[in-house]
Amino acid sequence: MRTLTNADLEAYLNEELAVEEATSVEEQIREQPELKERLLEILARRDAGVHSLGEIWRRHRVTCPTRPQLQQYLLGVIPSPEESTYISFHLEQIGCRLCAANLADLIAASEQSEEEANSQQQSTRRRKYFQSSVGRLRKEEK
Repeated sequence: MRTLTNADLEAYLNEELAVEEATSVEEQIREQPELKERLLEILARRDAGVHSLGEIWRRHRVTCPTRPQLQQYLLGVIPSPEESTYISFHLEQIGCRLCAANLADLIAASEQSEEEANSQQQSTRRRKYFQSSVGRLRKEEK
């Protein structure tokens, strides 16, 4: 196990670590009470309003695209190529978990709305078939 820095603990608090790293940090915090104390100090400093510029940017996610921008990216209708390139970079290179989760949610919602539209279309088609055949079908006489 490597020694954790305050930057590592802050990244853990910001949920910026990969799953494996976050798990390792959690285990170390459980095993080492001094890490828990450092974590509490970081939280106290945050609550007291002592922030660095980088921490403010990370906390408020200034560099993250908005949900409507992610929707446009998903649909391929981003107005500028630079913006599209930046969103790709943000998702793939930086690996922002919040934006990836937002994008996955948008994809799931899109797939669900497509399924609902297809289901409604089939229902409408079926109803029209039945309405067009009313009075044309005769009972078989025995």
